[in-house]
Amino acid sequence: MDSVRLIKPYVDYISVVEDFQRVFESGVFTQGPYAKQFAKNLSSYVGAKHTFLTTSATTALSVCLKVLSIRPGDEVAISDFSFPATANVVEDLGARPVFVDVNPSTFNMCVDDLLSKLTSKTKAVIFVDSFGNPTGQHDVKEVCEQHSLPLIEDAACAIGSLYNGNRCGNLSDLTCFSFHPRKLLCTGEGGAITTNNDEWAGWLDAKLAHGARKLSTGSLDFSSYGFNYRMSELQAVMGLTQLENLNEIILHRQRIRDLYSKFLTPLGFRQQAVSKNCSHNVQSIVFKVPDHVNRDQLIEQLKKKEIETTIGTYCQSDLPYYKAKYQSVQKNAVFLQNNTITLPCFQDVPWKMVCEQIKRLI
Repeated sequence: MDSVRLIKPYVDYISVVEDFQRVFESGVFTQGPYAKQFAKNLSSYVGAKHTFLTTSATTALSVCLKVLSIRPGDEVAISDFSFPATANVVEDLGARPVFVDVNPSTFNMCVDDLLSKLTSKTKAVIFVDSFGNPTGQHDVKEVCEQHSLPLIEDAACAIGSLYNGNRCGNLSDLTCFSFHPRKLLCTGEGGAITTNNDEWAGWLDAKLAHGARKLSTGSLDFSSYGFNYRMSELQAVMGLTQLENLNEIILHRQRIRDLYSKFLTPLGFRQQAVSKNCSHNVQSIVFKVPDHVNRDQLIEQLKKKEIETTIGTYCQSDLPYYKAKYQSVQKNAVFLQNNTITLPCFQDVPWKMVCEQIKRLI
């Protein structure tokens, strides 16, 4: 039996080789036509006024905190069930990540817990679309509006997901995407920021170009300091190619999720809940394991069968660094960290074989 990987990117060399050749022939490997077109197409796809390409979702999140002038001593409320980058970017600025527990069904930020943790030091909220699921974001947005707090959407996993008919990228004040190989749209590494705020867009335009603004003479005016978090032309080629087929990819993954669910739910596996007004892109297929199943043992047993699986994601407040410093482990997030499993999902994944192996092992 061939090994079953967790995911395979939806891009191949044949689909990009001609454009790669054009890039090499032109000698323009950065800030060229492909990056400009990718940013433009992303804006059109998600419905946002401004899009800025970055090296990763992590750098995107970091820059968004900077545009909001988050400083040492400030607090940023964050969804606790997420990859550590969500907390790391806050910690890096000397601010305090305030870990907000999540709903055990949707895996997303719990509004009541958020309200209980807001203080005079709270300067922003980061809502994480867990595995691409934006369920509950509207409620968090209402809280942010009531308290005049900017809302950053960590949509690292959520490209193509919709809430009330609007795509992630056009729901929050600032949205950050990832194009890592585990995401539906893969550029190797890479990310993007979207916003409808013209003032912030002007700030981002300069800061992401070393703090420079282009003068009418063509020269650069370095009126501020800045960063180089730019995406390359070759990465943009990959992104453009997949963006054209993204809706089809999402429909395919939703079908795979439904097949898994039909087989595994009777065995006691519980699927991530998605509200009726959301369309989930299914960046990852994640289930809570049955109560009698040891999740870690199941992952190891599947590995011996050459089936790659992994945990859902992390309870950031339970990671050694944050646990020791803040001593604020969140109950639901730590439960999900220890009891969720991510299953293989890609084109032509042998889902039935994976399910049959799971049935034999539990």
